[in-house]
Amino acid sequence: MHNPAHYDAVDYLVIGHLSRDQTPDGPRLGGTAAFSALTARALGLRVGIVSAWGRDISLEPLLSTPITGTVAARSTSFENSQTLSKREQIIHHVAPPLDFSHIPEAWRSPQIVHLGPIAQEVEPSLVKYFPDALMCATPQGWLRNWSETGHVHQAKWPKATFVLSNTDATVISSDDVANDEDLIEEMARASKILAVTKAAAGAQVFWRDEVRSFPAPQVKEIDSTGAGDIFAAAFFIQLRQTGNAWAAAEYANQLAAQSVTRSGLESIPSPEEINAIRIKV
Repeated sequence: MHNPAHYDAVDYLVIGHLSRDQTPDGPRLGGTAAFSALTARALGLRVGIVSAWGRDISLEPLLSTPITGTVAARSTSFENSQTLSKREQIIHHVAPPLDFSHIPEAWRSPQIVHLGPIAQEVEPSLVKYFPDALMCATPQGWLRNWSETGHVHQAKWPKATFVLSNTDATVISSDDVANDEDLIEEMARASKILAVTKAAAGAQVFWRDEVRSFPAPQVKEIDSTGAGDIFAAAFFIQLRQTGNAWAAAEYANQLAAQSVTRSGLESIPSPEEINAIRIKV
């Protein structure tokens, strides 16, 4: 149900654009909000999405997830291509920004808030509005900008210290910062907990003045799209439930690894995968 007249309380609130991702097989629904929301729902939480989207994408995969925000003329739209040397990303359109006014009253006391910008669209000050929630972020959308032709590139993040210091847990990809280890260390110093996903190499977690690496299970990769968002949602939920960042990383690593064996939103964890997870920390 989208834009319902009545809102029930949610456990997991994710804020960010739903996107129209152009692929060789045609357009499909994407964005952190979609992947993380469906993962949280698979893990048994009541989920709400605050977003802006256009009628150029189908929300059918999210029919059981309440969504509110702005119905725009067009959705935020990305096109990804892979050359021999690098991955190239082009942004074709950006939907309107999101702030606290878009959040229904009933959704203002969740257990977990996940700020998931993909194109500079989420107001950073939202980190101060939920004092009783586990405040989490995947800041990839604050770490990118784009040229007049839409070609995406890494950007400076002026609000980094403010956001990171007011966030309980943050997840980034090493690709978000162009594998800049100095920048990762700088972000870790500003963060309470920083998890860095490193594709097939697994994840690295900075917590309590310690850093640990978590190798990923070896699987046959089909499509890595959304794996970082699945890792993030699983990490945040386990962190909220256990209070242990190491256990949360091991748990999230296993779900994210399985996700790359499927394509698109089919990568959302299955009940069998969730039930099969065993944590050794």
